[in-house]
Amino acid sequence: MITELEKFKGFSAKNLPKEEGLAPGHRACQGCGEVLALRMVMKALGKDVIVCCATGCMEIVTTPFPQTSWQVPWIHIAFENAASVASGVEAARKVLMRKGRIPKRHVDILAVGGDGATGDIGLSWISGAMERGHDFLYVCLDNEAYMNTGVQRSGCTPYGAMTTTSPPGKKGSGQVTWKKNVPAIMAAHGIPYVATASPAYFLDLMNKVKKAALVEGPAYVHIYSPCPTGWGSAGERSVEFAKLAVETRIFPLYEVIEGRYVISRKITKPKPVTEYFKGQRRFRHLSEDQLSFIQAKVDEEYARLMKLSEAT
Repeated sequence: MITELEKFKGFSAKNLPKEEGLAPGHRACQGCGEVLALRMVMKALGKDVIVCCATGCMEIVTTPFPQTSWQVPWIHIAFENAASVASGVEAARKVLMRKGRIPKRHVDILAVGGDGATGDIGLSWISGAMERGHDFLYVCLDNEAYMNTGVQRSGCTPYGAMTTTSPPGKKGSGQVTWKKNVPAIMAAHGIPYVATASPAYFLDLMNKVKKAALVEGPAYVHIYSPCPTGWGSAGERSVEFAKLAVETRIFPLYEVIEGRYVISRKITKPKPVTEYFKGQRRFRHLSEDQLSFIQAKVDEEYARLMKLSEAT
């Protein structure tokens, strides 16, 4: 058991922090699940945090020059290297504290990126930071495409989904590859803490972020983030879709603590994946054969996750 987590007391509905690291008045789309999740992340971390934010939706909507929604130290980073800059910030603080240039106290270092910055463009930089063992938290806000540059597909775009670079038609039927399992890639680094989270389960999300910040060494939290603009869905249904993704087992919630898999919310009576697809324009072209394939693959992956939790 990780020492820092032995006496962990989580958030409850009665002790939610009142401080906001991310102020209202940003320019996110109506119903954006990503900015909702990010607000929860920042409430969980408090004000003693330095944020390194990769280019992406959350960078665009929170910092239209000369304005900012951030109420904590924040650094804009290129698409690919948020983890590298977070590594540098963490290393620099160690040196400055050792030389007596700044007070010796802990400050959380947070790197934030979307699914494209995390699973595609920045993957090797994140891997390097994890391998070196820097004490920082990486949060991936996964809206399953490159939304801020025109809804192009990413490695985290789900099979069959329509994007501007995976359009269905006579010669195609949407995204042709299965969604990249980035949490599994991060867990393979042997880092102390990896978790998946959803804004539909806000206490679970905030407690996982807090745990990730408490552990010594690198930690990773992958957060499901509905995007009404890119998905062609109603903004008021974002939290509903986030919940359905869990209830259909499409996006399971779990932790990997020192290699031990713990399923946070076991789904014993899953809803069919078709319940999740209803109301999202990106999936409306799917054939019966594709739906059957997706259902079988989702069942297979959940069974594998269950075996991992039983084996570890």
